[in-house]
Amino acid sequence: MKNKWILISLTAVFALIILPVEKVQAIPAFARKYKFSCNTCHVAVPKLKAYGEAFAANGFMLPDAPEPVRAHVKTGDETLLLMKDFPLAVRFDAYLQAADRDIAKTDFQVPYGLKLLSGGPISEHVSYYFYFYIDERGEVAGLEDAYIHFKNIGNSAFDLMIGQFQVSDPLFKRELRLTFEDYQIYRIHPGDSKANLTYDRGIIATYGFDFGLDLVAMAVNGNGINPAENRLFDSDNSKNFAFRATQNTGVGRIGAFVYSGNESNGINENNISIYGPDITIGNENIELNAQYLHREDDNPAFVGSGATTSKLDGGFVELIYMPNADQSKFLFTFLYNKIDGDLFEYETGTFSISHMAARNLRILGEVTYDVLAEKTKFTIGVMSAF
Repeated sequence: MKNKWILISLTAVFALIILPVEKVQAIPAFARKYKFSCNTCHVAVPKLKAYGEAFAANGFMLPDAPEPVRAHVKTGDETLLLMKDFPLAVRFDAYLQAADRDIAKTDFQVPYGLKLLSGGPISEHVSYYFYFYIDERGEVAGLEDAYIHFKNIGNSAFDLMIGQFQVSDPLFKRELRLTFEDYQIYRIHPGDSKANLTYDRGIIATYGFDFGLDLVAMAVNGNGINPAENRLFDSDNSKNFAFRATQNTGVGRIGAFVYSGNESNGINENNISIYGPDITIGNENIELNAQYLHREDDNPAFVGSGATTSKLDGGFVELIYMPNADQSKFLFTFLYNKIDGDLFEYETGTFSISHMAARNLRILGEVTYDVLAEKTKFTIGVMSAF
């Protein structure tokens, strides 16, 4: 009976907050700079559309037009591209959650995240991007994404990015998903391994061909973005490497990913391999994303003898329906996660409804069913960028 009233209460709250509201005037930094609507780059906060992806790939400069003169200071120095206004934006996420669990069956997760973001060109061929988590789940998380982007090196389609980023970004960007539920296969690291496909420090090299083939190569420390110890960020002598190839098919893309690495605790080692395909197909109204990965660790417990190999297979399928394309007031998302491994298992199904109450204000209603635990979680959220 108690769970019934929780569900009724959440439904009532959701019904109230999806009612039409007055348009919010504040918009993020790039929209302010170019005097564009957020809709120029985004379908919905924070999901990008093709133009937004091209804008980011172009170093946060317009991909189809020269930079407006009004956006930069006239210094008389042709070698200096100085932005007139320093770009800053904020993303604010807040949630109300109800779930079948022993503690905090209902939980006000407010704020769940508060980010300060900045990015833009340093010169014609160099740009930067970073965001600082002022508050993430009640803690000051600090810098996550933070990198320098060198584009069109040697007047070619060759780019380099150096800094902090997610290894999974060339696959599907976790930061841009519409659901509260995550892409879990990217987060898993069996046993005592520190390596996964989320945040790491390193370098990314990319090259794009005119016929739609894109190549990405990465070298990373392989131990995440924890603080330096003794002024050293890496915790062993090896680097981990990843390679991705993706082909644009006209109606989507198909790709393949390989990750190989070695990590050490100073005494024993663990060798890691991750590989698998992914695919995206769709049009302006519907998008289907699918990811499969196989991972093997030969010594995730870092023992000297009797090492046990860990294997897992997993991935996700995501279906997004946008009835009116990028003008959709409502967006519908289904996400299925499954991981089957020696040390970890996970299986959930999520259905999510997003309502664009304003161009930069999204209301979320979501239900996730944990297949293994046979438990349900309800989430209502507010996501805004300004």
